[in-house]
Amino acid sequence: MAFPALPVTLTCLILLSLLSLAMAADNNSTGLILVNCGASVQGDDDSGRTWDGDTGSKFAPSLKGVAATAPNQDPSLPSTVPFMTARIFTSNYTYSFSVKPGRMFLRLYFYPVAYPNYAVSDAFFSVTTPKLVLLNDFSASQTAQAITSAFLVREFSVNVSSGSSLDLTFAPSAHRNGSYAFVNGIEIVPTPDIFTAPDTRNVGDNTAPFSFDTSSSLQTMYRLNVGGQAISPKGDLGGFYRSWANDAPYIAGGSGVTFSKDDNLTITYTSKVPKYTAPPDVYGTARSMGPTAQINLNYNLTWILPVDAGFFYLLRFHFCEIQYPIIKINQRSFFIYINNQTAQEQMDVIVWSGGIGRTTYTDYVIMAAGFGQVDMWIALHPDLSSRPEYFDAILNGLEVFKLQNYGSPNNLSGLNPPLPQKPADASPSAASGKMKSVAAIIGGAVGGFIVLLAACFGVCIICKRKNKKKKKKKTSKDPGGKSEDGHWTPLTEYSGSRSAMSGNTATTGSTLPSNLCRHFTFADLQTATKNFDQAFLLGKGGFGNVYLGEIDSGTKVAIKRCNPMSEQGVHEFQTEIEMLSKLRHRHLVSLIGYCEDKSEMILVYDYMAHGTLREHLYNTKNPPLSWKQRLEICIGAARGLYYLHTGVKHTIIHRDVKTTNILLDDKWVAKVSDFGLSKTGPNMDATHVSTVVKGSFGYLDPEYFRRQQLSEKSDVYSFGVVLFEVLCARPALSPTLPKEQISLADWALRCQKQGVLGQVIDPVLQGKIAPQCFLKFTDTAEKCVADRSVDRPSMGDVLWNLEFALQLQESEEDTGSLTEGTRSSSGASPLVMTRLQSDEPSTDASTTTTSTTTMSMTGRSIASMDSDGLTPSAVFSQIMHPDGR
Repeated sequence: MAFPALPVTLTCLILLSLLSLAMAADNNSTGLILVNCGASVQGDDDSGRTWDGDTGSKFAPSLKGVAATAPNQDPSLPSTVPFMTARIFTSNYTYSFSVKPGRMFLRLYFYPVAYPNYAVSDAFFSVTTPKLVLLNDFSASQTAQAITSAFLVREFSVNVSSGSSLDLTFAPSAHRNGSYAFVNGIEIVPTPDIFTAPDTRNVGDNTAPFSFDTSSSLQTMYRLNVGGQAISPKGDLGGFYRSWANDAPYIAGGSGVTFSKDDNLTITYTSKVPKYTAPPDVYGTARSMGPTAQINLNYNLTWILPVDAGFFYLLRFHFCEIQYPIIKINQRSFFIYINNQTAQEQMDVIVWSGGIGRTTYTDYVIMAAGFGQVDMWIALHPDLSSRPEYFDAILNGLEVFKLQNYGSPNNLSGLNPPLPQKPADASPSAASGKMKSVAAIIGGAVGGFIVLLAACFGVCIICKRKNKKKKKKKTSKDPGGKSEDGHWTPLTEYSGSRSAMSGNTATTGSTLPSNLCRHFTFADLQTATKNFDQAFLLGKGGFGNVYLGEIDSGTKVAIKRCNPMSEQGVHEFQTEIEMLSKLRHRHLVSLIGYCEDKSEMILVYDYMAHGTLREHLYNTKNPPLSWKQRLEICIGAARGLYYLHTGVKHTIIHRDVKTTNILLDDKWVAKVSDFGLSKTGPNMDATHVSTVVKGSFGYLDPEYFRRQQLSEKSDVYSFGVVLFEVLCARPALSPTLPKEQISLADWALRCQKQGVLGQVIDPVLQGKIAPQCFLKFTDTAEKCVADRSVDRPSMGDVLWNLEFALQLQESEEDTGSLTEGTRSSSGASPLVMTRLQSDEPSTDASTTTTSTTTMSMTGRSIASMDSDGLTPSAVFSQIMHPDGR
């Protein structure tokens, strides 16, 4: 029987359909491999992709292991395939994939439930290739519980060399009896070499471009569609089937605003950004700080991402300006910080991309120091050199990749994350309920962020309970944490029970936030400082000596070790850790960790290569700072204080602002340090906090001293003294000078009123300060040290005035109109008639009183004292030696 001839068009359609079906049946013809482990037939996932069962598969020769079916389906699973079947191994087994040479995504799917005859808690195993450890002693169950997800997908990017196959070995843990390995699905997606951008930059001390080894393997830690909804593998139009998670769970502090592209705007991919870099939906949405410039100056747009310590990470930032009127250069410019280090100054998306609607990305590499799981902080802040009405920052997408550690074998494996703490009355059903998904396919760490918040809250609760106990019952130890013989007692004696930390001889608990910063053993820091060798001594303070140390094979740090005879104690130690571990800002010093081992109290900070500001002003062999340098340092410190006062949830009052607590890094960036005396400010209904007087004489707010009423204006007063100290290059207190000149603040005010302040500035600055800049700077300093706090400006006003003063200085320098002489406000000649001496405070503990404040002959910070019966004599009795904090 003859069939009628079909139209040519219909015939072509049929042939194309048959070809498509054939290609779907044999994914390997396109290089795509989808294996549904534990299954014997094909099955389709929710994206329409067909997965082959591993039973009888050419990729699973001499297949071992047990095929198992999941007893139930969690409603959060994206599809039944490949999650509802699993292959379980009680001995080592290797899948062998014949693939074309090149880079590819390898994805492993895990659904950790109790398969028949197998306890979910016994699944500890490794996954390796012949040259790389992908997972080691891995517990899918523990990891899923930690991130509160029902399932896991681990994504790796591996490069298979010419003529090789990709062999994947699953091995039960050799250290645990009864352990087994399992896997639900294996996916292999060929890709171009997408990680070799030529302008990848290191973040940190090594500023040279990062050289990426094309043979390196990576693990995807995060892939975020910033400001937009999650994108499924089907929506990843690049053809790599990537999942993009929503960024909201990782936002900290100010959340900014999310927005989408203007309707009449088309996303344009540039020649440097292929279409597969990220789908249009990523570039078509964004998160910014918001439309109010003044508010944006008060905070950083920050993401906190838990990662495995001890690895380098490649971070890819995706940018695209998608709303008018941002169409010109220098409208929206901002800084990018990674772990409180500057990754990019003046990031202007229009400059990088070439215009609105055009895509771009930047890559940075940074080391995550520490042990176990640590937080990676990513922050954006407006660039003050951009147009004020556009003070803002923007981000469209973010990817974070872990780079392999080289060794024998090479390694990408991290530790299993700690389980979240359960409530005391948690029932088994409630515990199982926490396995419900928050929809994070690429192994995100939503649970890690929740644990972080819970830990912070727990610290607050414990501290409150401690304070209540102290009020109810007096112990034999004073608030400074000393025993009756005057020596330190272990901090852990105050804190209840806990399991001993590794390397710590103490077996009792600590309220310190070890989840927010690194915990060092005493042995670690002995090694870092060569047993606290005096050759590594950087300086001395009221808390103790500060040493230069090296950790993690060469990272320089500053290590501050408590002196047992110090007047400062446990409270200051705890405050420093609890404050700095939760604060990240370009102009605040970074706390790396602490040690409370063997009755020691030691703090570890980023190393500030240029030391303290005071070391560059007087009594030093360092070359003098230029006036512009001094202005920029003052502006940086003001930004740090402004952030403390307005950029965090609760106002933080530093209480010990002075030139020794302003540190300078290797790029002369100023960072405020030493938060041991810091205190949370008043609430919205109050103007001050009634509290014990603490601080450093010469910088101490006279109103605070008289009334014991602390406010952020107390910091403003201290900063005003710093401004005069920078201008005049002499100490805040100089006991050997005539009585009227002992206090710098009093003497500078007197000179200002007499119109001769220009005559007593640092001689190296004579003729170097623009007259209008000088007037603005000195007027700001004068207002800061007003006797009454209501007459002082806010730190925000101080910052703006200093910024304006810098602009005035730069304007004079640019026009060449700066004359050889700076006139005072009275127009007097700048000849130096009276020189303020640069005497350091003596060890004499006597005091001198002026009309505005009471001061000591020392520059020492006041440590702890009871507020009851506080008198000047009681305060001064705390001052034992001239070293500052």
